[in-house]
Amino acid sequence: MDINFELYKVFYYVAKTLSFSEASKELFISQSAVSQSIKTLEKRLNQTLFIRSTKKVRLTKEGELLFKHIEPAVNLIIRGESQILDAGSLKGGQLRIGSSDTICRYFLVPYLNAFHQKYPDVHIKVTNGTSVQCVSLLENSQVDLIIVNSPNSRLNSISDVIPIAEFSDAFIASPSAFPELTGRAMALADLQSYPLLMLEQHSTTSQFLHQLFLKNHLDLAPAIELSSNDLLIDLAKIGLGIAFVPDFCMKERNDGIFTLKLSEELPKRKLAAAYNGQFSLFGAAKEFLTMLSGGTSINGTE
Repeated sequence: MDINFELYKVFYYVAKTLSFSEASKELFISQSAVSQSIKTLEKRLNQTLFIRSTKKVRLTKEGELLFKHIEPAVNLIIRGESQILDAGSLKGGQLRIGSSDTICRYFLVPYLNAFHQKYPDVHIKVTNGTSVQCVSLLENSQVDLIIVNSPNSRLNSISDVIPIAEFSDAFIASPSAFPELTGRAMALADLQSYPLLMLEQHSTTSQFLHQLFLKNHLDLAPAIELSSNDLLIDLAKIGLGIAFVPDFCMKERNDGIFTLKLSEELPKRKLAAAYNGQFSLFGAAKEFLTMLSGGTSINGTE
């Protein structure tokens, strides 16, 4: 049945106040307009919804039944409107971010803390995935914003990508396991003789290293592939091989390992924030992106 929502809205306010005059004040319309709307709704439903008298208005049984359904529906609409307005003013709403556990732990935490301190009423939800998986989260509208490694072939399908920080990668090892490598300049080709520890192939870091070796006409056959940079660092510390990790992972974990010196300079990579340009960022997501865009270094400098 095609009934204008405005009729149900008028019914809601009359049923809530049990007064045509009070409902007219709530709705900012005339009392005669309220009365006419109720008559129209009763005619379309073929039911009497109110018992009218000179002193008061009462709901009929049919009116009570309808009000039980209309009340939560109108409240949900009012709540939704309120949340949208609150999100725009940063007094509520939600910030949905997609990022890898490495980026989240070593880069995003200070920003998340600062944002939470400034806007405590905004609910923050972080979904973890590889940089490649995060693009899928964004495409499926499961997050508002992603912070990922670049280059990232999947980002080609995203309209709005903003570089926010720059970082380098490093080969790290245990000095007790590989004492001959400390202080020695090595070529990439020399690394082929050692067990290499790296992320799994579906990660952007793995793709970057494979492309680097391919560009230099070298074979890359990792001894161990894992899904966690932290685990790679742990395995490097106990001497299982030479790990390839983003250098910002080692700010708090550089004890028991050293960074190999390479004769070739590795290309730098970037962290990028991306969002779906079809849906303009507003409120919490827009403010968080502004905070991220203020820094150009991953090491804490402006």
